[in-house]
Amino acid sequence: MDRFRMIFQYFQSSSESVMNGICGLLALASVKMYTSFDFSCPCLPQYNMAYGLGIMLVPPIILFLCGLILNRQSLVMLEEWRRPQGRRKKDQAVIRYMCSSIMQRAMVAPVVWIIVTLLDGKCLICAFSGSMDPEKFVGFANVSTVQVQQLLAKVPCKDDELMRNSASRKAVSRYLRCWSQALGWSILLILIIAAFLARWLRPCFNQATLLQAHHWSNYIDIEQKIFEETCCEHSRLFAHKCILHFFESMRQEIKLHSFSLPKEGEGAEGEEDLLRGITDQDQVNKLLKMWYYEKPPLDVSQATPM
Repeated sequence: MDRFRMIFQYFQSSSESVMNGICGLLALASVKMYTSFDFSCPCLPQYNMAYGLGIMLVPPIILFLCGLILNRQSLVMLEEWRRPQGRRKKDQAVIRYMCSSIMQRAMVAPVVWIIVTLLDGKCLICAFSGSMDPEKFVGFANVSTVQVQQLLAKVPCKDDELMRNSASRKAVSRYLRCWSQALGWSILLILIIAAFLARWLRPCFNQATLLQAHHWSNYIDIEQKIFEETCCEHSRLFAHKCILHFFESMRQEIKLHSFSLPKEGEGAEGEEDLLRGITDQDQVNKLLKMWYYEKPPLDVSQATPM
């Protein structure tokens, strides 16, 4: 369990290289999931669209949420956005930078899934075969409206007896597949052009503001991690002192059972130093409340040297 927790914390790191790696893994996972998924359209007029669009859009939502969960900065950004003003002002530029960075990384896997499904074409054929105009295709003449809807709904099912060798089924399927692939390639082209423009036009904007936002977004994340580590260390020492106090009355009995407790005062000075004078529950609660409501200003010029 501890190993799993350590791995999860490692993957939650705000390091850009780690997060880029996670985004790449999610994108590869989305492709692998789709290729191993046995897509089977229900071929029923009332279910085709819901099933086809569901397969195209629901997994990207799940992948997007996974991207947000694995990105530690998403929680840090929300905490920074929602925290009270206190003694430290909130920089909206930093929050926007963090939000933009989080969204860009979280959107990689969902976009890959949507593009793959469009290039494959099965989802779009399943979803919109029943919406085609039968007059555009041969083979639907002299057929009632109800029968036409049933035949169009069976277009994705090439193994169906009625549609197995139907030229109209092949025509509708080719038509929708072409539109699906054209849409997929268009989205991919738009994204590549957008990425190209963003990269090459970036120097045209104020680089000082961008560097400041990048620096302070990293600072907020590092500060939070150091605070959590310091709280864990204080909790460990606090628990150690409380346990020693609890067993103090049983010292003689513990000695008889060959257990060893530190002598009174042994290591106490070092522990008191690390406890920083925070020695009871009310003080701890007050400290945590002050950290949330009144974070210290970002000025260490008046800090007392250690």
